This record gives sequence, structure tokens and C-alpha cells, in this order.
Amino acid sequence: MLASKLSRNRFCTLLKRCKSTLVIVEHNNEKVTPITLNTVSAASKLGGEISCLVAGSQCAKVAEEVSKIKGVNKVLLADSDAFKGFLPEALAPLLIATQNQFKYSHILAGATAFGKNLIPRVAAKMDVSPISDIIGVESEDTFVRTIYAGNAVQTVKSNDDIKLVTVRGTAFPPAEETGGSAATDKAPVDGISNDLSKFISQELSKSDRPELTSAKTVISGGRGMKNGENFKMLYDLADKMNAAVGASRAAVDAGYVPNDLQVGQTGKIVAPELYIAVGISGAIQHLAGMKDSKVIVAINKDPEAPIFQVADYGLVADLFKVIPEMDGMLK
Repeated sequence: MLASKLSRNRFCTLLKRCKSTLVIVEHNNEKVTPITLNTVSAASKLGGEISCLVAGSQCAKVAEEVSKIKGVNKVLLADSDAFKGFLPEALAPLLIATQNQFKYSHILAGATAFGKNLIPRVAAKMDVSPISDIIGVESEDTFVRTIYAGNAVQTVKSNDDIKLVTVRGTAFPPAEETGGSAATDKAPVDGISNDLSKFISQELSKSDRPELTSAKTVISGGRGMKNGENFKMLYDLADKMNAAVGASRAAVDAGYVPNDLQVGQTGKIVAPELYIAVGISGAIQHLAGMKDSKVIVAINKDPEAPIFQVADYGLVADLFKVIPEMDGMLK
């Protein structure tokens, strides 16, 4: 009986060693994007060792930052001009070469434009089914995700030898940024090139306000704002509250604000401590992007607006009277 127990314990130890996860780090060559911390947290629920792949151009300082994240055992650095712009046509061969060398059981990325662009491409190359936008980890092969714009929850079990997964950042707490001491090794970059696409340039919008997906307070406007000029009321209020400004798809489609402010199923997923919805009716696709917020406040003159069904606090009133009053109180 003792020998059997020892064998079983040894088997469990070996099995744990076989489980290993690669987290694809999202960054801007200067600093780690916050969703990477959430992805590391999701990876920790799978057991086994966690490695992080940092791919970019002149991104050594990012690798150093990642090495300090608690729970990370190894950092793989792929620093080359071939990865300029983070194009999936270059990153996919790198990821496949990395997998061929290290044989990970799981590969995780954030469910952002970056992750959604890369993971399906790699999954197709590996002939496995990607598992997208998970909100929970049941076991090493079973994951939880939402479907039908968040109206249903689906539990998915994968029988593939390797699981490629994108993680909804708002569903997992961020890993601690300090406390780790992972070693950094070179990723297999030799011979990797990209003849399919070329990165020319990018123009990024800059704001002194917090980034939308990581802000603790978000104020969003909808069709009820009537025009883009009226969004200045929300900008002024947000500046006083140190909040980010978002918008519904209706407001974006109407041209009131740029699409990088869109919150919803086809926009950005947010889960701030406080979400204030101003003039937003609460369409299903919008609710899918913000209903995980800790406290939801809705301001709408229509008492039957669907947004009130998910709101913790609702105010049936004219936003053009309420917002100036709120602004005055904060002054």
C-alpha cells in the first residue's frame, strides 16, 4: 500500500511537471499592457510552470518588467525588427517555433485585438480549436466563456493536446507586479521573417485621462447625448473624477466620438469600480461590455430603458440638467 501511494504521488508530481503554460505578453516595447497581468492570473489556475513570451523591437526592458511578476517562472525574449508592429504574420511563426521547442500544454493571450488577431491564426497552423474570451478555468481542459452577448454561459472542454486560449481580462484579478524573479532566455527567433505584410506607422490617440479598459471609473455617453459637442460635459466631469470616457455603439456610429471609446461586445470590455451610463438605453451588446462593473449608475429620461435592469442606482432625469449639477457639486 505504501509503495502504491508513493507511486501515485510520484505520478501526480510528474503530471504537474508536464503541465506548462505560455503567456503571450502584450506591450508597447516600453511597458507591459495591464491585461497581461490578468492573463498570468488565469494561467496560475492551470497549475504547472508559467513562461512568458516577450516579442517586439528593442523590448528588453519589458522582459525585465515581466520577470518580476509573481508566479512567472521563465521569460522568453524575442527582440528583433521582424516583430516591429506586432504583426501576426511574424508572431505566428515565432509562436509555433517556441511551441515546437518547449512543448507547452497551454498558450494564453488576452482577449484584445492583439490576442484575437494572433491566437486563431496560430490555432489554424497547429490544427487545433481556439477557445476564446474565457471568464473561468474549471480544470486544465475545461473553461467557461459567455455566448449570445453574455446572455448565456458556456462550459467548454477541449480534447486537443495543446489549448490555445484568449482570456477576458475583467474576469480575473491582475497578478502582482512584484515578487517574482524569473530567468530570461532567448526565444527561437533564428530564421523567422515576414514577407506577407509590412508595418509602416501608427497614430495613437493620447489623453491625460486613464486608459478606458483599466480605469477605476468610467463615464459613458450614448445616443441621448444628441451630438458630439455635448460630450464635452462628460469630458469635464471625467476630468474632475479622474475617470475615463466611453461611449455606446450608437454614439460611435452616429459620429459623436471616435470608435476607440466604444464599450460593448464589438468594442472594449470594461469592469471599473464605478460605471456611469449617461443617455444609454442599454442594448444587449453594450451590456456585454460593462455589466461586470462593481457599481453601475444609469441616468436616462426613459424609465423603461433596459439599462435600469442591471443598474445598482438609477436616475430617471434629463441628462442635460443632471450632468451640469454633478459638475457643479464636484467644483
